[in-house]
Amino acid sequence: MIKYSLGCENGHAFEGWFAQSADFDRQVESGFLTCPVCNSTAISKSLMAPSVSTARKKEAKQELAMNMARHEVMAKLKEAVAGIRASSEDVGEKFPEEARKIHYGEADARGIIGKASFDDVRELIDEGIDIAPLPTLPEEGN
Repeated sequence: MIKYSLGCENGHAFEGWFAQSADFDRQVESGFLTCPVCNSTAISKSLMAPSVSTARKKEAKQELAMNMARHEVMAKLKEAVAGIRASSEDVGEKFPEEARKIHYGEADARGIIGKASFDDVRELIDEGIDIAPLPTLPEEGN
């Protein structure tokens, strides 16, 4: 398909898509091509720059798309982490102890966040206590 910038004798500009260049000529000669604004059949092609796709342009577009996707994912992740922090109790260094109390019914079930050593994390998981690390995310602009 070929896209042409078109114009009529009354100065209206519009676009047209054609399977091949000769289709434009045939449609103009037959009077089939008309201005969508004033119905004039005196249509001509305007100068237009071809859109040439280069490897560099494709790479730039892909990089831009990836950066936009990365930004969107990071924003959603930050929103999720903020929601978890807002709805959880920070128990700090007592995290392993509190997680066990909740798991074994010794404390009310609630969302908690805190700190645990690698060994504590391994023991909690071995006991069947569901935990997950909460990521530390970069600040805006980093």
